[in-house]
Amino acid sequence: MAGSSDLRRRRATLEDAWSRWVPRMRAAGPRPSGVAALRDDVAESWVRSLSSVDPTQDSAPAADGDAVRHRWNASPLRRPVDGLAEELRSIAEDAGFVTAVTDESGTILWTCGGRTMRRRAERVNFAPGGRWDEPAMGTNALSLALRTGRPSSVFSAEHLVTALHGWVCYCAPVHGPDGRLLGVLDMSTTWDRSHPLAMSTVRSLAATIEARLRAEAPRRAPRAPAPVRLTCLGSEQAVREGGVPLVLRPRQLEILTLLALEPDGFPPERLRTALYGDRPVTASTFKAEISHLRRALDGGVTTRRYALTAPVSCDAADVLRALESGDADTALDLYRGPLLPRSVAPGIEAWRTFLEVAVREAVLASGRPEHALRLGERAPYDAEVHEHALRLLDAGDPRRAVAAGRLATALRD
Repeated sequence: MAGSSDLRRRRATLEDAWSRWVPRMRAAGPRPSGVAALRDDVAESWVRSLSSVDPTQDSAPAADGDAVRHRWNASPLRRPVDGLAEELRSIAEDAGFVTAVTDESGTILWTCGGRTMRRRAERVNFAPGGRWDEPAMGTNALSLALRTGRPSSVFSAEHLVTALHGWVCYCAPVHGPDGRLLGVLDMSTTWDRSHPLAMSTVRSLAATIEARLRAEAPRRAPRAPAPVRLTCLGSEQAVREGGVPLVLRPRQLEILTLLALEPDGFPPERLRTALYGDRPVTASTFKAEISHLRRALDGGVTTRRYALTAPVSCDAADVLRALESGDADTALDLYRGPLLPRSVAPGIEAWRTFLEVAVREAVLASGRPEHALRLGERAPYDAEVHEHALRLLDAGDPRRAVAAGRLATALRD
């Protein structure tokens, strides 16, 4: 362990850098420079994070608990982590650490550690369901490892959020046999327990998990469904990895969209109502649609309670995640139109309205005129969006003419 006086000096230096720079950056000040104690990757992360993270927040935002359990059950990391669980617990408890495993989004799926450290960690929601990606929780070891794909450590006031200044975190990414980032392994403790061997321990454990994933790959490969990309905003298309179209009827595309948007799944009757409403449709017709989709996804739909086990990414789900993390730029990039515009299924119509309202409210809450201009292009009759753009644009900004023209058209019609 590093000398306690060295750790105190380092912490004091970082606290000084934080107190001098973060308030200035929040007021649109310059990027920190010439601060010897501050690493470039930390300074750059501070700048990015301040657009969505309040440094005074007291804990990480939480994902839905049932969804987290489902994601952990379906995660490729579960089996190798279960196999190492006793070793991970022993290391965490003996060294006074909390160990966590996240998915690729930065959501914690599993933790272990001694009771005292776990209680401390839970105060900042360093626990299953806590979201630790950069837009949600600012600069931390997990968010840096997710962003760079490399091991990272963050000490005390290198964290953007002040509630984490009492912590030190060591993190290593975990990649699948195909090189895809599956999540990260993190070991965290209080700053005074900082240890030079902690990073090598985390890297070694992550390497062990990756080795177990490689050993399992030949056994899983024949059964693994191919990843599918679902596009359902403004258009309707499902494509397998490699660009091969997935041939689905409209009803099956609706089912796939609903399952992608609600990863916790549906009881059969609720899904049937979401598709057909009050229309008299036989159980055999409904089950036939589910069976066809299951075959198309190589078995990637569970029975009894319908949920996806196949790797399906979806533009509408990506928009939801961006909105939840306060990333209006990404949400507007991905929101290219209404959800499955030709569908009249009640469940799709409800999600369509929700997405339209959520994107619109994010734009109206934004202080950036380009957000209102971008949405205004897709919503030409929304006078309130055009008015919002005009309020945000400076008097000499040439884009005012565009917003004014759209507003005049909207009011005239």
